Amino acid sequence: MDGLLGHGAAGAGQGYEDAYRAWRASLVTLLGDPSQLARWQERRYRFAHRVGALLTGAEGGSPAVAGPVLYGVFASGAGLCYVGQTLEAGRRLRDLPVGESHHLANTVPPEVWERVVVIRWPLLVGGAPEAERSDVEDMGGQVCGLALEHTLQVATAPPLNSRRRLTSGDWRPRDLAQSRSRGAVHARRIPGLGGLVLHAWTALSQVAVPKGSAVVTHEAGRVVFPSALHEFPDA
Repeated sequence: MDGLLGHGAAGAGQGYEDAYRAWRASLVTLLGDPSQLARWQERRYRFAHRVGALLTGAEGGSPAVAGPVLYGVFASGAGLCYVGQTLEAGRRLRDLPVGESHHLANTVPPEVWERVVVIRWPLLVGGAPEAERSDVEDMGGQVCGLALEHTLQVATAPPLNSRRRLTSGDWRPRDLAQSRSRGAVHARRIPGLGGLVLHAWTALSQVAVPKGSAVVTHEAGRVVFPSALHEFPDA
């Protein structure tokens, strides 16, 4: 039995290495000469720009996304990869698939993103307990965003938030639940708002891909399906 298990593990490892070599070989073909490089650059930016526009623009009667948001990226197969927050959704979400100031797209290319969930958490504050609404005002947008980001990360354990890069080239696990960060400290002040965020997050995380479209709007945000753009390029 051990031998069979070992052989299976080795086979899986070999398949992974084969896939990595195939990926490199594909890139060598796609970047075969200067004109191919330009074509590759244009194609990738065109796709990333479209994703960014769907994340931020006015859609289906829903206004453009601006101000503070929480967001999470899901990839086909891996599921939820990353959870983040920003006070400047209009800029940050447009840049997210481009990757100019965010590491995510360097590791998980937007072409394999299954969905991106965006929660406009200030729209949920009115439903929180009165004491928490006062705390949110005292904390300010930056601290409250960090607190809600922490709540969401602990609840969902996204792998790209659960490890930290080291200067040695290695990785160190992060115990999000035991964090003493500013977000972790303040998350305890707004459990009701955190629950509302988690409820909206769960709803958008489970929305089915709509026919002929790549975005679904919600009273507290939206979900965008980059994967659908391959099937519906004009969606």
